[in-house]
Amino acid sequence: RSKPDNSMSVGMRLVRAGKADGIVTAGNTGAALAAALFELGRIEGIRRPALATLMPGVSGSYLLLDIGANADCRPQDLVQFALMGHVYAKRVLGIASPRIGLVSNGEEESKGNELTKEAHILLRGSGLNFVGNVEGKDLPNGLADVVVTDGFTGNVMIKTSEGVASMILEILKREIDRSWRAKLGGLLLRPTLKAAVAHLDYTEVGGAPLLGVRGVVLVGHGRSNAKAIASLISAGARVARQGLVAAIADGLKENASIGNQVA
Repeated sequence: RSKPDNSMSVGMRLVRAGKADGIVTAGNTGAALAAALFELGRIEGIRRPALATLMPGVSGSYLLLDIGANADCRPQDLVQFALMGHVYAKRVLGIASPRIGLVSNGEEESKGNELTKEAHILLRGSGLNFVGNVEGKDLPNGLADVVVTDGFTGNVMIKTSEGVASMILEILKREIDRSWRAKLGGLLLRPTLKAAVAHLDYTEVGGAPLLGVRGVVLVGHGRSNAKAIASLISAGARVARQGLVAAIADGLKENASIGNQVA
């Protein structure tokens, strides 16, 4: 608010005025969230917008949200995240009936903290394709298409994943450099290793959509290079074509109990 003419706020106002179909930014996530809420506002019925991202899995990707917009959440927030993720997965990812999973420390309904236990009950009665709790070790195995959690847990998850991916790549490089045999093996496996690295590369993801605001907003990684920015712009255009904001609003109307959880 102290700098109303910063590029991020100007971009948000262009979206609000209909002069831009969306905005992408690799700026500060907190600033992007604040600008989006101030300039665009929330979709009616949404209590808290959420950041989402595609996470790599063994045989594909899954959508994870929230990854940092809301450190503290209510059970009702997680249900709304699930609805927004459901709409995104249908519209943007082309999944007819997205499977919704809830991050927990066990598959059983009784596992988890108070937040996840209450969210589990609400999700089970939400009318969404809820498949239950999903443990961290099972997330990459394709058990769910959309996975919901609070922003604190989600942010720790993605940063841990980034750290593990970097560690694996560093270990591979170190081991390949140990001997000429390892180097030869590395050359033979180069196409396979390149494909594996691409699967874990954040620059291929295209940024995190901020779901729940009245406009298309995508936030890129703070360390984005030219390739990541290009992916971010491409993803922004793809999302803007899908009528996501209207679809989320319609989803809330169709699921009135979810949309009435803003109090």
